[in-house]
Amino acid sequence: MPPRSRLTTRRLVLGIAGMLLALSACTGDAADGGSDTATTGLRTAPTVTTSTQPSTTTEPTSRATSQPTTSHSATSRETGPARVLLDGLDIAWSVVLLPDGSALVSERNTGDLHHVPAPGSGGGPRVVGRIPIERTSGEGGLLGLAVPEDFDVNPVLYAYYSTDSDNRIAAVPWRGDRIGEPEVIFDGIPRGTNHNGGRIAFGPDGYLYVGTGEAGDTSLSQNRESLGGKILRITAEGKPAPGNPFGGSPIWSYGHRNVQGLAWDREGRMWASEFGAQTWDELNLIEPGGNYGWPEVEGKAGNPDFVDPVAQWPTADMSPSGITIGPDGAVYMAALRGESVWRVPIRSDGSVGEPQRTLHATYGRIRDVLFVSDRLWLTTSNGSDDRLISVPLSDVGAG
Repeated sequence: MPPRSRLTTRRLVLGIAGMLLALSACTGDAADGGSDTATTGLRTAPTVTTSTQPSTTTEPTSRATSQPTTSHSATSRETGPARVLLDGLDIAWSVVLLPDGSALVSERNTGDLHHVPAPGSGGGPRVVGRIPIERTSGEGGLLGLAVPEDFDVNPVLYAYYSTDSDNRIAAVPWRGDRIGEPEVIFDGIPRGTNHNGGRIAFGPDGYLYVGTGEAGDTSLSQNRESLGGKILRITAEGKPAPGNPFGGSPIWSYGHRNVQGLAWDREGRMWASEFGAQTWDELNLIEPGGNYGWPEVEGKAGNPDFVDPVAQWPTADMSPSGITIGPDGAVYMAALRGESVWRVPIRSDGSVGEPQRTLHATYGRIRDVLFVSDRLWLTTSNGSDDRLISVPLSDVGAG
């Protein structure tokens, strides 16, 4: 069981430092617009290389054996073409970095958690445990991962996953080479065949933010008694965070359809990606207590009762999942149906410049993105031989 003092420690550190939708209406997949179960194959760029190295441990090994050969530490400058870090996955959903430079990758359809050593540290990727998901079909399974700032002193990570009755979040102890027993800290998030949300991330304030979906029931998004179609803000113990806009509720914002991307820019502003239905996918600048309109509006409506997105795309071009902030300060968005990474410049007032499409149709559907020193790491979501790939900044307009 993770220590109960970690939230107090984090606060001190911070204080010191300063009903079911039709499948044709869902844009999570390829051209059929159905669930997140992909039907397209992997489009492998000819520059992707691998470096094979067998595992020497007795732990279960990942199906991947490829590993980069140069360091991605904060002071290194890895060069060269795109590299496959991990392959053979059944929907690679989330990638997070640990303080030692290694990474963890969630595999949606199996519940396996894969560990990718820091480049140059020796060894190969391997499975370090399995989260107890219950999965039949659709978009549920092992989804988002999050690593808190105090991981070095409290080595506990967080996982969002599906059961047969709900979506929930568990605190997962990290033993250095495997995971310990997950402890559920938050449950009761609506689960459906589609629209399970799933992205989690610790914000600059040390609290855990959670993107949820409306599970195919559009009425949940405007209902503040429901956890569906929301962004939540909770403590590391799973309680509503102090200062939330609706009293003792965990809700931070509402009126969402399906949130799968969360990120904060250099000014501390929060950004979220939003799956549209048949018309517009969205990038939103999140305000506490804001109502983002679903299902009353989709895209920019100019209605003062709702918060308009700062950018929108036709659903065929986007279907956004994970997002991250680049070294240039721009928002980078992983596109599933759009099979791209979109770069969105941010202005000082929170407005955005002209989006730039990169890597179009290079790797197929892209699920998550993360900058690691001088590289962009991305996960694919094609449903066959999914991968964690490291690409140069120049491939996405960031360098």
